[in-house]
Amino acid sequence: MRAAISVVPPARRRTAAANSRTDLQAAHRVLDTARAAIDSLGRTLNGDFSRAIETILAIRGRLIVSGMGKSGHIGRKIAATLSSTGTPAYFVHPGEASHGDLGMITRDDALLMLSYRGETPELGDLITYAKRLRIPLIGIASDAKSTLLQAADCALVLPRAQEACPMGLAPTTSTTLMLVLGDALAVALMERRGFTADQYRNFHPGGALGRALVRVSDIMHTGEELPLVRPDAAMRDVIIRMTTGGAGFAGVAGVVDGKGTLIGIVTDGDIRRHVERDLLGSRASDVMTRNPKTVPGTMLAAEALAYMNESTPRVTSLFVVDGKSKKPAGLVTVHDCLRAGIR
Repeated sequence: MRAAISVVPPARRRTAAANSRTDLQAAHRVLDTARAAIDSLGRTLNGDFSRAIETILAIRGRLIVSGMGKSGHIGRKIAATLSSTGTPAYFVHPGEASHGDLGMITRDDALLMLSYRGETPELGDLITYAKRLRIPLIGIASDAKSTLLQAADCALVLPRAQEACPMGLAPTTSTTLMLVLGDALAVALMERRGFTADQYRNFHPGGALGRALVRVSDIMHTGEELPLVRPDAAMRDVIIRMTTGGAGFAGVAGVVDGKGTLIGIVTDGDIRRHVERDLLGSRASDVMTRNPKTVPGTMLAAEALAYMNESTPRVTSLFVVDGKSKKPAGLVTVHDCLRAGIR
C-alpha cells in the first residue's frame, strides 16, 4: 500500500511573520477604504444635513430610528447616541413595526430610516405610515433615486463606496458611513441644543463617565458640618472643632472674619508647628495659615483631587468658596473624592 500523503494548505505553510504581514495589509486596506469613503461623505454633505437638524429640533416627540439587518444594528447605536446626548430617540424594528409596533410612532415624532441601497422592502410599511400621518421622514441611503430617498422629506445621500471585504459584499464601509453620519447628526444637535456636561452626567450617572463628571459641589460638606471658627477662638476650642462631628475627620478648621470671609485655616501641620509655643494659650489667628488654597464648587471632583495631590506641601482637604465673597460654602476632602469613585 502507498503511504498517505498529507497535503498542507498554502495558508498553513506560511510563516507566522508572513501571516502577520498579510493580516496587517488587510487591516490597512479596510482603514484606507473607510477613510476614503468618509472623506467623500464630507465633501458631499450639503444643506440637506442642516434641514435634517431643523426637522429633528422642530418635533415635539421623539426621533424614531429604523433599519433592517446591518443597517438596523447601526440604527440602534445611533438611537442610543442621540438619547444620551439630549435628543430623545428609540429604535423600532421594521418587521415588528408591521405587526403592531407602528402604534409606538405618533404624529409628534419624526422618522430616521437607514438603508444603504434605499430599497429595503421591510421599510415599506413604515414609509407608508409616515406619509399617511404626515410624520417627517429623514432617509439615509446611497441612491438618490431610491424608494426611500424619493419618499423622504429630507434625503441624506451617502457616497457610493466600495465595501472593504474581498468580495465587496459584506456591509463594512457602508455601515461605517451610516455610523459616522449618525454621530455627526448627534453632535450637531448637541451643539444646537446647548447640551452641557451637567446634562450629560445626568444621563450617565453610573460607571466611569458618571464619576468623571462629578463636581465638587456634589460631594462637599456643607452647613453645620463645616468646621469654622473665629480668629479669636481659643486653640482648645479650635482643636475640638477640628476633631469632632460633621467633617471633623478632615483635620482642618476654617477661620472666618466678622463678614464670614475665609481668612485662614488651621491644620494638623499648623498645630504640630506650634505645639512648643504655648499652643493652648494661643488663638486661631496666631496659628492659622493665611491665604489658604480653595476651589470653586463648579470644579470637577477629579480636578480637585489632582489639585490636592499636586500641591506642595500636599493637602488632604480644600474649602469651597464663592468666587466673589470668598465665604466658605463647603469643604471637600480626599476621602470624599475616593468614596465617590474618583481616582
